Amino acid sequence: MFIFFKISYPLSLEGIEEDGIENNFPATYRTRETADLFLVYIMKMLKPQGRAGVVLPDGSLFGEGVKTRIKEELLQECNLHTIIRLPNGVFNPYTGIKTNLLFFKKGEPTREIWYYEHPLPDGIKNYSRSNPITIEEFLPEKKWWNNRVENEYAWNVCVDDIKNANYNLDIKNPNISIEDDIFAPEIILEKLSASLNKTQELFEKMRKLI
Repeated sequence: MFIFFKISYPLSLEGIEEDGIENNFPATYRTRETADLFLVYIMKMLKPQGRAGVVLPDGSLFGEGVKTRIKEELLQECNLHTIIRLPNGVFNPYTGIKTNLLFFKKGEPTREIWYYEHPLPDGIKNYSRSNPITIEEFLPEKKWWNNRVENEYAWNVCVDDIKNANYNLDIKNPNISIEDDIFAPEIILEKLSASLNKTQELFEKMRKLI
C-alpha cells in the first residue's frame, strides 16, 4: 500500500516557489524548485517501511548542488528500487519535458536500482492532449515487476556506480544508442536549465559573502 501526501503549505505547480517557502525546510536542502522541495517533504514525512511513488523531471536526476544532497539522503534513508523513465509529452500540454516515476521504501539503504524505459507505442512520436498515455500501456511493466530480468527496456545499476558518478541518477538505457537521445531538444533545454540553476546557486552564495 502506498502512502499519499497532501501539502499543507502553498507549493506552486510552476516549478519555482516564491521567496520564503524554502525556509520551511532544513538549510541543507533549501531550494526554490518545487520538485526538490516535494521530494524532501515526502522523505521526511514517510514513516519507516512506508512506500512512495513520485513523478520527477529529468533535471532532478542529473542536477547538482542541492539536488545532489537530496539524492544522497534518498539513497541512504530509502531503498530507491525502481525508476520508470517516461517518454516525451506524458504531461502535455503543461510540459513537454521528460519525466520519471521513482519508487522507494523508507528504512533501508539503496543497494541497486532497476530502470525501465517506457517505450512510445508504434507509430507515435509524442504524447499530446488528443493522444495521451493510457494505463493499458503499463502492462509490460506490471508483468516485469515481480520477475525482473534485463531486456531491451530494463537494466540494473549498482548503487556504488551511482555514488561514484556523484549521485547522478540519469542513467541512459544501454540498449539505446547515445546518438538517439543526446541531441533531443528537450534534453538540451533540461540540462541547460540545470546549469543555469547551479550558476544561480553559486551567485547567491557569492552575494552573501560580499
